[in-house]
Order: sequence, then C-alpha cells, then structure tokens
Amino acid sequence: MRSPDSRSAHNALAEPAVDRRSERRGDADWLARRLADPSSQLTAVWRERSLVFDAHTGDRGPVPGTVATVEATGLVDGAQDVVFLGEAEGVAYFSVDLSDREDPLAGPLRGAGRFVELRQVGAAMSGRGANLLAYARAMATWHRRHRFCGQCGAATESRNAGHLRVCTACGIEHFPRTDPAVIMLVHTEAGDGGSCLLGRQASWPPGMFSALAGFVEPGESLESAVAREVREETGIPVDTVRYHSSQPWPFPTSIMLGFYATSPGGDVQVDTEELEQAVWATRSELEYALRAREVRLPPPFSIARRLIDDWLRAER
Repeated sequence: MRSPDSRSAHNALAEPAVDRRSERRGDADWLARRLADPSSQLTAVWRERSLVFDAHTGDRGPVPGTVATVEATGLVDGAQDVVFLGEAEGVAYFSVDLSDREDPLAGPLRGAGRFVELRQVGAAMSGRGANLLAYARAMATWHRRHRFCGQCGAATESRNAGHLRVCTACGIEHFPRTDPAVIMLVHTEAGDGGSCLLGRQASWPPGMFSALAGFVEPGESLESAVAREVREETGIPVDTVRYHSSQPWPFPTSIMLGFYATSPGGDVQVDTEELEQAVWATRSELEYALRAREVRLPPPFSIARRLIDDWLRAER
C-alpha cells in the first residue's frame, strides 16, 4: 500500500490560528495593555457553543465571531476566566466563557452573531477560523471542569492568562488537559488492493460506518492502544501501526491521533457493548456501496473520513 501524504493538508480544526505566545501568559502588565488595545479581539463560548458571524459576501461560510476587547469590557471585567489565546498578524485574541448567563447575546454582544455547535459549521469555515473556536471551546470546558481541586476539594483560581488553575488551599497547580484517543483504519494488503475494517455503533444513522477508535489508557503507548482497541472491539489482530495525522476534537476534550494498522485479517467477533457491527470491505466493495448509497461515511470534517478517503485513493 502506498503511503498517503499525511502532510498535504491540515485536518479540520487543526490549522494553527495563532502564535500562542506562552512566554507572555505570566506578564500581567503586557496582558493588560493588550486587553486595552483597540485592535485586540474577544471571542466567546456559551454552553459548549461557539460565537460565529454569518458572512454575507460570496460563498463564504460562517466566520469566527469576535468583538474588540475595548467594546466588551463588561464581559471581560465580569468573567471568571478570560483566556489569552495568542496573536496573529499583530492582533491579540482572547476568549471568555458566558455559560453562566441566560442570554449570552445581551450587552456588548447584542446583534453581534449567534452561538452554534462547532461541529455543524466547522467544515464551512476557514481552517484557522475553526481552530480558533476549537481552542477557545477546549479552554472553556477545562475551566468549567476544574473549579475545584482534585487533590483536596478546595476551590481553584485561574492564573497565567487562563492556562493554569491553582488550588486556593493546598496550592497544587492544575494545567489544561486533553484526552488522547486513537482512531485507526485497519487494513489488509492482499486481494483487490486489500480490505479495510469498518465498524458502526447502534446510535449512528442507518448505514453509517467508520474507522475504529478508543481512548488511550494510563501507562499505554499509542501503538498498544491501537492494537488493544481493535482486538477488544472486533477480535482482529494487528501487525504494524503507522501514524497518519491528528485532529483536535474538543467535543468535549479530546485529541484524535490517526493511524493505519495492518492486519492478517480474520473473522470479526464484535463486542456488542462497543459496536453494533463490524465488517471487512475491499476498495471495490466500499466504492460500490457508497455509489449505491448503501453505506454512509463520517462527514469530511472528521479525521475518520480522511483516513478512509486516503486509503481509498492510495492505489489510484
């Protein structure tokens, strides 16, 4: 199998939007000046939804909703956690979580846009725009889930421009977390260009199949996680594991680490607690099923779809 070029394009949400300027996070004076700078911009998250503006020119999709920080001082001054995201082309970007408000579009944001689920609009946005909103959403979720210390239970407070929480009692430091998950397209290399292993969960729309996936467990390498998840869900052994690419997935706090895994094949034994069905499909079988609309794949927004599409094109 010819290796797809995993560097040819960014996955959705993965194109860096800003220089994170981590060295400035502890510089209170610099941050105050940037917040007061008329060019600085603020975006917002509300109950897992992101602020977007609808573009009214040409065929452009939604764009990240941002307002000048100097025009949104009421949001900044009254917020628990203002996060400095970074800079792009000399403009500083901040984010704020408005989930404690019943009407997030009141005040400075009235008429400014709408709050939407990022998965619904991310594919239509520019790569950098989607990344900015994914970054803001991930940080908002982390702050909401770490209001209290996991060691002693006392309240924590935000520090370092929103990139650190410190316990007010025991002083332990809590840093932003993301949960690593592996997603892998298992394939053989014999006959008709090989076969790939696809699975579906009972909760998915009829006919939808995808690559297998699962979370990395403590003390486990990524390669071991790939092999374990495949074996647990389908009973299929894995020979080799090769990295493809990654995708931040803040729904709510993951990063998807994409792999191809070769296998000698074998009869599928589905773990029905994880999957409803898993099947081997050759390229020609999968292409026919897609043309006949017998099978649906994940949306192009997802790394799962890119893994499958790249595999389908690998011998073309």
